[in-house]
Amino acid sequence: MFNDLDLDCFYFKDRQAAAEQLIDTLPRELLRSSETVVLGISEGGVYFADKVATALDAQMDILLTEAISAPNNPSLPIAMISETEEVVMHKALIDAFEISEDFVYGAASRIYDEEVLSYVYKYRKGKDLVSLKGKYVVLVDECIETGLTMMVALKSAIAREAKNIYIATPILDKSVYENLIAVCDGVFCPHKIQDYISIEYYFQNFEKLTFDEIVWMVERQEKKKKIQPDEIKGK
Repeated sequence: MFNDLDLDCFYFKDRQAAAEQLIDTLPRELLRSSETVVLGISEGGVYFADKVATALDAQMDILLTEAISAPNNPSLPIAMISETEEVVMHKALIDAFEISEDFVYGAASRIYDEEVLSYVYKYRKGKDLVSLKGKYVVLVDECIETGLTMMVALKSAIAREAKNIYIATPILDKSVYENLIAVCDGVFCPHKIQDYISIEYYFQNFEKLTFDEIVWMVERQEKKKKIQPDEIKGK
């Protein structure tokens, strides 16, 4: 994508370069010395969560979410629901289109049953999200545009009693940054963009991950954490 253009037009050559820039912004010493869990909060976010978890020697998982669209406009997300059944609404859109909260909660219940639970089986074979209680949690996505997905992930981490919650992404909208920094313990991001357009605009090469690639990363991290320190010492 855009291969014939100068790399200086972009913030990142590819996902690997973006991951390296993101990792450089993290307080690695703090997170490595704490009990840290890294959560990818979208399919694209899993790639970056995998890289961050490896850099921190931390546990990783995927937090599954799904958008709730406006009536008669499936391309307009007005809310998000997570696998922990937390719901976050885009209040301005809901008010502007005079959408009732009853509609949102009704749609959320249906989407949770029909889609979110299927994702849990699809990506984790039905197993529950890793425990977040008392842990440092880093919520990772490939970008943050409106903040809806990140807000529902943040709400889910709070509900699961995380001790500290951080947000990490290679690129986000400046106005969203201001909203997020007020409700979490830290936001780590190498590029904060005024008037964010679309993630593909900022990469020289940006290819979507396949289902098999995402599952491989989730399973690889899970297997890695099954090797406990005591087992290693006993060898």
